[in-house]
Amino acid sequence: MPAVAEMPVASFSSAAPAPAWGGRLATMDRRKRLRLALGVAVLVAVAVAAVVLGRQPDWRVLFANLSDKDGGAVVAQLTTMNIPYKYSEGGGAVMVPADKVHDVRLRLASQGLPKGSVAGFELMENSRFGMTQFQEKLNFQRGLEGELTRSIQALGSVQSARVHLALPSQNGFFREQQKPSASVLLSLYPGRTLERTQIAGIVHLVASSVPELAPAAVSVLDDSGKLLSDSGAAGDAAGAVDGQQLQYRQQLEQLYTRRILDILEPVVGRQNVKAQVTADVDFSQTEATSEEHRPNLTADASAVRSQQTVETTGAAAAGGAAAGGVPGATTNQPPGPSTAPVNGAAAPLAPAAATAATAGAAAATAKPPGKRESITNYEVDKTVKTVRGATGQIRRLSAAVVVNYQNIADAQGKSSPTALSAQQIEQMTALVRETIGFSKDRGDSVNLMNAPFLVDATTQAPELPLWKKPETLELVRSLAWPIGLAVLGTIVLFGLVRPGLKAMAVVPPPAALPAPGLAVGALGGPGATLDAMLSEEPLRPALASPVNAAGQAGLAGAGAAAALPTPTPPEVVPEQARLEGARQMARDNPGAVANIVKGWVNGDAAATPAGA
Repeated sequence: MPAVAEMPVASFSSAAPAPAWGGRLATMDRRKRLRLALGVAVLVAVAVAAVVLGRQPDWRVLFANLSDKDGGAVVAQLTTMNIPYKYSEGGGAVMVPADKVHDVRLRLASQGLPKGSVAGFELMENSRFGMTQFQEKLNFQRGLEGELTRSIQALGSVQSARVHLALPSQNGFFREQQKPSASVLLSLYPGRTLERTQIAGIVHLVASSVPELAPAAVSVLDDSGKLLSDSGAAGDAAGAVDGQQLQYRQQLEQLYTRRILDILEPVVGRQNVKAQVTADVDFSQTEATSEEHRPNLTADASAVRSQQTVETTGAAAAGGAAAGGVPGATTNQPPGPSTAPVNGAAAPLAPAAATAATAGAAAATAKPPGKRESITNYEVDKTVKTVRGATGQIRRLSAAVVVNYQNIADAQGKSSPTALSAQQIEQMTALVRETIGFSKDRGDSVNLMNAPFLVDATTQAPELPLWKKPETLELVRSLAWPIGLAVLGTIVLFGLVRPGLKAMAVVPPPAALPAPGLAVGALGGPGATLDAMLSEEPLRPALASPVNAAGQAGLAGAGAAAALPTPTPPEVVPEQARLEGARQMARDNPGAVANIVKGWVNGDAAATPAGA
């Protein structure tokens, strides 16, 4: 056998302690170290981001609709108190963590922030010593305006309000005192309006809060300068009545329309019937007064109210003596002197006087003229009627109804629209008439038509898919960061960190070259190849080959080495470690590998004839 150059004997024993993690990291390839470092850095970044996102506070609104001045004062105070904040809604709202909202709000209120808030009667609590009567009156007026503002802002449609009161000074020396007045400026939320009843409520609220303030002296305006309150003008009153009449008419029409739909929808389907009702309503006010008299038909039915009777029977009854005697100058002569009976007998009358007395006695015995008068007043039946016509009377109703075709399935199960029969239309028309209280004398009309409904695709809002719905998008936004960080961390962990840790776990054996005789036997014998040397086959079984024994004997005879170390059992040295050691030896000492190959070639050449 040709001599092989002597080489130091290599020991594959793993009895030496494994190097530390620092040594393993130093023996790794540069690219592997960079990958491991990058993976660890990304994992640390993901962990920090998860912690930061998990500890992000829930923001709540502290103050909204702040002016620039109040917003700056609030932000400056929050900075002083070391409280985190942020803006929203264009800077009009200041937000702080949810767990600090109430605490911060109380602390800012103790410092009088925001100053734009409405002050009420608490102004009277800060009265200074030596305040004049005018200042006290002014504070009272400001407090009353603030309290009224708070009450008005409690309405749902009112965003903000301002109240101005004009309270004149009362003077006992003036007979006619000036009356107070008030004005209210309202700012409503976008898209909202106030009803007439709400405006009237605001007017009466202000009028009832100020002594001797009449509702007519209260003016209510909106932020566009439009007068909302009724100032007592005839035009405003008429406009209010017109609005109420229109609202009543619309409610009446909607009521009849709803009745028609409720009676027909169970028959033809919810979306297969359309109805409209028009009501002609009489809002005129009439008042009529009538007076009726009923004559007394019978004597028993008559009632005597008053009765008067006048009866004259003679001259005495007429009130004096009747004129008598001979007409002429003789009758105009005065009578003679009369003497009392105690003085003796009366003197005889003159001839003319005797004649007059005789004529008077004759006239007295004549028949007087008769007169009789009777007046009776009876009670007369009288009826007075005053009739006021009720407003809102229905003069005429008109109803229009459209019914869709019915979908009827044929023998093959295919449905097709089919028109209603004349009997069905007549029955539905009768139902509509009974529903609205049809009156022929009133002139009501009902028209029911059967026609197919056209479905307009543009009017139907397409149903959004699941991934485009707002709730789904909101859920994705809330889970995007946690899921993204988890996926990124998983990729980095299994793609960069784990391979680096596995590479660090491999313990390389100490690199040493075996002796020439040992090398051939240890690496496979005469027929071994370089691929076999670099493969994952175990190297320790080759140590017991005949060539290895010859090599050991030659080394012993030459005295190059005292003895080979005891081979380590194969189960002690991992296969990966042995393979890595052989590769490292081939990289570090190519000449030795070449000698080993030469030995394999020579061994093959010597063994071939013997085998033949």
